[in-house]
Amino acid sequence: MDNKIKNINIKKIVIPVVIVLVLIFIGANAITVVNAGHTGVVVTFGKVNEGVLQEGIHAKIPFVQNVVMIDNRIRKLEVQTEAFSKDLQSVDTTLAINYRVDTAKSYSIYKNIGADYENVLVTPAVNEVLKAITATYTAEETVTNRALISDGLVEGLNDKLNSIGLYVTDVNIIDFDFSDAFITAIEEKQVAQQQLLKAETEKKTAITNAEADAEAAKIRAEGEASANDTLAKSLTSSVIENKKIEKWNGELPKVTSDSGTIIDIGDTADKK
Repeated sequence: MDNKIKNINIKKIVIPVVIVLVLIFIGANAITVVNAGHTGVVVTFGKVNEGVLQEGIHAKIPFVQNVVMIDNRIRKLEVQTEAFSKDLQSVDTTLAINYRVDTAKSYSIYKNIGADYENVLVTPAVNEVLKAITATYTAEETVTNRALISDGLVEGLNDKLNSIGLYVTDVNIIDFDFSDAFITAIEEKQVAQQQLLKAETEKKTAITNAEADAEAAKIRAEGEASANDTLAKSLTSSVIENKKIEKWNGELPKVTSDSGTIIDIGDTADKK
């Protein structure tokens, strides 16, 4: 008798608890929460419903409907790929692509491509566009035109992906890597250019020094010529005669006759 009473009491407790747990379980499956930056794609018996659930709490049919969360925030994808330049050099490139999924097209992307749209669609598009752009530059030009290549990638990827609902916001070229032979050739070219620049600099310096010396000589010559001209203009006949008188020691000059005898002009004058 006591056992029967105990069994009845247990059933009275267990059955309500089970019912409550079942109701809680069903209720939990009847609602879904879409987090910030996401949209919810509703799938009913495997069929993707048109439209999406926005951020917040939503009701759904338990065990019938499933909600797939699509991240609509800016996502970062890193891609490593190989391409060939215009001069047929192998260029290993590492890219960082920032993109986002259009909220209005989340359901069509999931329906037509699936949840793995990044590997199925975005990565192949990056490889294709990069190969096309790299082929328009020489290997050396890819290094000096990184910004142009990045801009070209953004434009090319958006041309391919926007209609599907994917938008590329930015592409960063993390690294360009070339063959060892090409790197050696570039280094040798840089050394040769530096040597040529040094030789040209030394040549220009020598020319500048020579021009400076020539200009200095010209200035000196012009100065001397000007001084001589000034002196010549100042030497009038009266000045010359005055200079002679200042320099005369009072003795008359002596001359030599045809026979070699020295004649003192002063003595001859006294005899007369």
